[in-house]
Amino acid sequence: MKKVALASLILALFFVSCGTKRGTVLKHPHGKTNTPTASKSGNKGATSTSGLTYIERYKSIAIEEMNKYGIPASIKLAQAILESGNGNSDLALRANNHFGIKCGGTWNGKSVTKSDDNPNDCFRVYDNPEQSFRDHSQFLLRKRYEKLFQLSKNDYKGWARGLKDAGYATNPRYPQLLIDLIERYNLQQYDRAEPKVEVIARAEKVDQIIEHKEEVEPPIPAEEIKKPVAMKIYEVKASDTLTAIASRNNVSVSDLKAWNSLSSDAVSVGQLLVVSK
Repeated sequence: MKKVALASLILALFFVSCGTKRGTVLKHPHGKTNTPTASKSGNKGATSTSGLTYIERYKSIAIEEMNKYGIPASIKLAQAILESGNGNSDLALRANNHFGIKCGGTWNGKSVTKSDDNPNDCFRVYDNPEQSFRDHSQFLLRKRYEKLFQLSKNDYKGWARGLKDAGYATNPRYPQLLIDLIERYNLQQYDRAEPKVEVIARAEKVDQIIEHKEEVEPPIPAEEIKKPVAMKIYEVKASDTLTAIASRNNVSVSDLKAWNSLSSDAVSVGQLLVVSK
């Protein structure tokens, strides 16, 4: 009987121990059960598969442009992600235009019309996305943006705020949108820190390029200055479903999936979706 009692005591202690261990694993210190949720960090959303794929595809050209002109790769990638909806916008797909740059008075290439500030605004068409990234660099080599080139390549926050101050975008939250995207996807890892002397030398070189461009190019009319494209992009919130997003924007779920290259109805917090064409 003593042996039976001893065995029962050992088994009881074993189950108590296991239950305690399971409780430690499954619950927070304050007693809340761990339930899978979309990862969040302050106002920054989760990364999305389409965003990561886009970055992998274009990070090398962003770095190349940074090394040539001094525009942070993180800034160029964040702008492209935001303005092209991870490459799924109508302009990106139809015109290889990932930054929504309009024709302008000096553009002699192909063009496409799209409703924006006016019903038939003219936008540039590129042979490939790489040309769009290159033209974006050229676009920033103008007097209105020259103060940006006094900044270091790794000062992405200064660049984000400077773009807004120079009139690149009218959205008051534009700098924070760029900064959130950069930190969400760790895009700053592609920027390269540089000594002060290199910043000064590069800024002088860019000043010469800007001055030369001003000599050979007429000023851009105010109405043709880069403005945000009318394409509608939505950032997924915690309680969103693809069906709810489609309903609110009067489009079908199948359209949303096609426009954003989605293979399922799953969406993650912070994911950018093109919700209109």
